[in-house]
Amino acid sequence: MNFEMHCSRRTFLGAVAATTASACLLPHPAHALDYPVRSVRVIVPVAAGGGADIVARLISQWLSERLGQQFIVENRAGGGTNIGSEFVAHAPADGYTLLLVNLTHAINATLYEKLNYNFIRDIAPVAAIIGVSNVVEIHPSVAAKTMPEFIAYAKANPGRINMGSAGNGSSSHMAGELFNMLAGVKLTHVPYRGQGPAMTDLLGGQLQVIFATTPGTTEYVHTGKLRALAVTTAARAAALPEVPTLKDFVPDYESSQWYGIGAPKDTPAEIVDKLNREINAALVDPRMATRFADIGGSVLPGSPADFGRLIADETIKWGKVVKFAGLRAD
Repeated sequence: MNFEMHCSRRTFLGAVAATTASACLLPHPAHALDYPVRSVRVIVPVAAGGGADIVARLISQWLSERLGQQFIVENRAGGGTNIGSEFVAHAPADGYTLLLVNLTHAINATLYEKLNYNFIRDIAPVAAIIGVSNVVEIHPSVAAKTMPEFIAYAKANPGRINMGSAGNGSSSHMAGELFNMLAGVKLTHVPYRGQGPAMTDLLGGQLQVIFATTPGTTEYVHTGKLRALAVTTAARAAALPEVPTLKDFVPDYESSQWYGIGAPKDTPAEIVDKLNREINAALVDPRMATRFADIGGSVLPGSPADFGRLIADETIKWGKVVKFAGLRAD
């Protein structure tokens, strides 16, 4: 503050002073070089305990250690991620409020007819983090040991099998709707305020199936509390190598979740680039790579523009599924 006042007093006292004064009028680059100078909020727009929450806490811990300020995860669940996302869209574009971005944001662009923000317009892509598979997990009480048996069971019980999800438009919801469409079955969708609450009810037997993301769920498979029938990606998941792909039984099926970081539009490019560099550093760090692999993640290194293209492509892909299925969340 003293430096800025000093600059103002000497604005007209010579060429050198004029140069100094002009620097005072251009704060963003200097602030970006010093960023962050205080704690940063990472908004997770779903309840604690699910994949998005786990990824946010991993990357926030890394950024806290690397940048010397606390990156604090704050869960703002509700509205199919729209409550937390709208909060970030309208937050100051100073780098101190970030958003944990996932596939749901691409889906919501079509699923919701009226939103108080436009994701692609109002959220700047910072960096992708990881992609993960969804896993078709059923409660042990369900009379099926394999995916063909589950499909037969679902066809024999249309509308009687409750499928939990992390919320309307979540990857778990859309993976299930794609399964309904391609397998010719009818699972009854039950949305929750995040994957964590849905998993609690699946473990308790109130739900029969969920197309869950691998973070936070594979442990239940390994301990026998849930039965994994298939993964939704084109290739098997490293976290569950013994589990077949859904494509093995339902031709043309493929679905995956991904996570990244976004910021309010007009966040200074220097801050976006600094965060991108640090996140990409995490993706090649052996310790972090192991932690991501443990939750079934495949790293997605790249520039902010690369992440923006991923979001745009996924928005188009899932927009077609939403329209085909006649889904509407408003």
